[in-house]
Amino acid sequence: MPNYEPLTPFGVGGPAALAQINAAAADRARRKTRPQNDHSEDGASGNDPSRADKFALLRALTEARGAFGLSDRTLTVLSALLSFHPDRTIDGDAPTIVFPSNRELSLRCGGMAPATLRRHLAGLIGAGMILRKDSPNGKRYRRRKMEGGSDAFGFDLAPFAARAGLIYEAAEAATAQVLAVRAAREAVSLMLRDCSSLITLALSEGRAGPWSRLAEAFAKLSAPLPRRADFDQVETRRRALASLMAEVEQTWLDGLTEKEMSANEQHNERHYHNSKTESLFEKSGREKVMAPAAVQKGSTYSSGTDGGSDRVTVPTPDLHQIQALPLSAVLSRCPSIGDYAASPMTDWTEFIRTAALVRGFLGISPDAWRQARSVMGEKHAAIVLAAILERADEIRSAGGYLRELTRKAEQGQFSVMPMLEALRNRHS
Repeated sequence: MPNYEPLTPFGVGGPAALAQINAAAADRARRKTRPQNDHSEDGASGNDPSRADKFALLRALTEARGAFGLSDRTLTVLSALLSFHPDRTIDGDAPTIVFPSNRELSLRCGGMAPATLRRHLAGLIGAGMILRKDSPNGKRYRRRKMEGGSDAFGFDLAPFAARAGLIYEAAEAATAQVLAVRAAREAVSLMLRDCSSLITLALSEGRAGPWSRLAEAFAKLSAPLPRRADFDQVETRRRALASLMAEVEQTWLDGLTEKEMSANEQHNERHYHNSKTESLFEKSGREKVMAPAAVQKGSTYSSGTDGGSDRVTVPTPDLHQIQALPLSAVLSRCPSIGDYAASPMTDWTEFIRTAALVRGFLGISPDAWRQARSVMGEKHAAIVLAAILERADEIRSAGGYLRELTRKAEQGQFSVMPMLEALRNRHS
């Protein structure tokens, strides 16, 4: 004669009884509509979808506990119940009853109080993870039958395995949510750093623009996020900062257009040559400038005075190379500057704008940058700055190094081409 499986719990009323009744009815309906598996060798090997590894499933439920409204203490009780099941796998299509005493279950839960234990058991039943299979007197035990087999009364773990697919899906969603929150937090941190740097530099240099208003907006968005902020909170902050960052960057670039990119086009035609192609940097990180070039006859260099009378003889074999040098050749040797461009650099104008932006990040003063552009010209100064950025980790003071190169260029002892050649050799 088949055993009757009760729907109602023994001696339990209120919401806990209602949760048990609903869970038991749903489990009974599921078993009626789902065909029984014949648990052959395939099922034992783990290919049966109704069977689940209890440890892997518990880990997945731990990651997805928020989706099921379970706390860490409730999962501790579930882990204790699983420890009473001797097999590693649990069959979701057949009753899997464990029948620990209250005292033993409490001990495996770290000495949890009986009232707390009952509350967490009710939580597991309400979440559909276990069912109560109470005996007529409410006690938990196993009873052998004369015809073979046995009847057990206690807690049924089969619903836990039956919901494996749902649990794994929720765990994947929870993991994706954690990664999304982490990525949004990283973006917030990076934008906060960039906004702070640009606004601080602009205010300290007295640049034109609505920097005071931008600083106030930044202060409102720089408050720390809650440690357990959800994705919506972090994403809202990220979007607000992205909007502010776009305005800050555009204001900075507008300031550069007005303040730092108005040099005469004639500077782009200047050229200074150094016949030695040794590296500009030493491995120890100490800066090394180019050795003085041999002065040759046949071409002249203007020191930039109004009268143009101070002229020294310098060679010109590289002049056509510099003028004909494509932007792609510079970018192949100095790819790092591309990370700072607001848009893809397709012409020299955008390259020079980006170099002026990078100047602030390298800590080069406006005076040093202005002097370099005045002596070398806009194009050559931008190339030099891109080369300095490429080896920023080897240069102790980017500003001091640029001033030294400017001084060498003013004396006709520095050329851009050997610097680019050294970078080409480095990347090859």
